[in-house]
Amino acid sequence: MASANAQGRPKTIDSHLHIWASPQEAADKYPYFPGQEPTLPGHLDFLLQCMEEASVEGALIVQPINHKFDHSLVTSVLKKHPTKFVGCCLANPAENGTGVKQLEDLILKDGYRAVRFNPYLWPSGQQMTNEVGKAMFSRAGELGVPVGFMCMKGLNLHISEITELCTEFPSTAVLLDHLAFCKPPLNDEEKLAFSELLKLSRFPQVYVKFSALFRVSRMSSPYLDLVPLLAEVVSNFGANRVMWGSDFPYVVPESGYKGAKEAACLIASQASLSSSEVEWIMGKTVMQLFQGQWLP
Repeated sequence: MASANAQGRPKTIDSHLHIWASPQEAADKYPYFPGQEPTLPGHLDFLLQCMEEASVEGALIVQPINHKFDHSLVTSVLKKHPTKFVGCCLANPAENGTGVKQLEDLILKDGYRAVRFNPYLWPSGQQMTNEVGKAMFSRAGELGVPVGFMCMKGLNLHISEITELCTEFPSTAVLLDHLAFCKPPLNDEEKLAFSELLKLSRFPQVYVKFSALFRVSRMSSPYLDLVPLLAEVVSNFGANRVMWGSDFPYVVPESGYKGAKEAACLIASQASLSSSEVEWIMGKTVMQLFQGQWLP
């Protein structure tokens, strides 16, 4: 079985993490974007150590805001560890449209296999459905590359854009980062956001990242208030469209890296998911989406 490692245990793949230069690397070769200097260590050796301790075999590295559109550090890591990491680049929604060419180069020349849409990088007053946004979203679909949406300020702000893009470009796969930032709902606005998330399951191209649990839970680790949310997400999308992610290195001071994996497994078992469903969430979904990666 392709998804099992040498011990016969199903592989665990982290669908969402970041790395950035160490201060020394930043001084030498990979500078931070001015004003986006990180406050946490997130260098490669630290990540590899965390992954080894937690028995996580591979990961999708999402280009961090700390290096903004300079992908050179992440590209160097992808070249160094081609069987361990897959890259998710950051879309550049500049009004002059240069982001489409940048996207093509990152995918076709540097081997990135996903792209992140951060709506807060769009020019003021513009939406992800503008001309540049649609050009990048449709090109991603043509190249077989999923688009991840970061709805940090709330899904309600972006649901109409996501719905429009999914409707117009059904061949572009979509990843919703961090449960689309839906917290366990306490009021009508939050209930609406969560119901909108569940309704996105009507688009077969949409996947949900059960990631950065510390960002969406109202509790400390192991975040057991997320049990009913995960149960509903799996019942609507199916476990084969749900994937766990840590959000390293932000997760380290919250639960520890290994603790993040353990919390996800505990939530899944309390949500009464089958062992097969847990396997999908902890690795098989992301492995199937990025076929040809993470094979022994």
